[in-house]
Amino acid sequence: MDLLRAIILGVLQGATEFLPISSSGHLVLVPWWLGWDESPLVFDVTLHLGTLVAVLVYFWRDWLTLLRAAWTALRTRSVQDPDARLLLYLVLGTIPAALAGLLLEDFFSSVFGAPWVVAVFLLVTAALLVVSERTHHTGKDVSGITALDALIIGLAQACSILPGLSRSGSTIATGMWRGLSRPDAARFSFLLAAPIIFGAGFKQVLDVLLGNETIPHDLVTPMIAGFLAAMIVGYLCIWFLLRLVQQRRLYGFALYCAVFGTLSLLVALLT
Repeated sequence: MDLLRAIILGVLQGATEFLPISSSGHLVLVPWWLGWDESPLVFDVTLHLGTLVAVLVYFWRDWLTLLRAAWTALRTRSVQDPDARLLLYLVLGTIPAALAGLLLEDFFSSVFGAPWVVAVFLLVTAALLVVSERTHHTGKDVSGITALDALIIGLAQACSILPGLSRSGSTIATGMWRGLSRPDAARFSFLLAAPIIFGAGFKQVLDVLLGNETIPHDLVTPMIAGFLAAMIVGYLCIWFLLRLVQQRRLYGFALYCAVFGTLSLLVALLT
């Protein structure tokens, strides 16, 4: 793998993991468009670690607050603190995606990983974003999330195991449908991303270890470049989206998914 390809894939991972346009979809379709071979598993692990670092660093104050609230809740045996409840709901929202990833990821990737299928799910992502904006009614912030809200958003995140269905897009859209403001839906989506990105990366690390996969000497520099690209671009995209949703709607991302999905679908069906 050359350095330029590693940086491009790192930028793709960092941007599409957090923007509502599907990281899995782009990591299938872009190499397919460019005629690239599948990346080594150890390289994919590195990209996931880059995006994990991005979300942990960006929200470091939130994570410290949540950890303090968890410690207090353990000592007092109470979850009356809103931060303790938020952490509990993040755990609850992670469970569906964790089970889906553990039990079904390989199956869905093999069955639904064809470029034309991924393109169709990009169109589904576009439709979700449009519907969420057209039906949006805001009435609460993150502190007002209920256990049912967290579970439903978590189920939406689990559905994003389908390549082309955006994780951030489905969770933000579902959060808005449940009455969260656009910025609060995005914040909850990003916080919910950390454990699932960690889990996906941990599973890939196990696959590497169990498969006795070694790191070729010439892959070290591309891995470092991909990691840095995913981390930096991921951080910037979190910053960008959280500010964008304060004033603008998600129609632009829906249009992008619709155009890219339609073009990819047409090319896949005609070739």
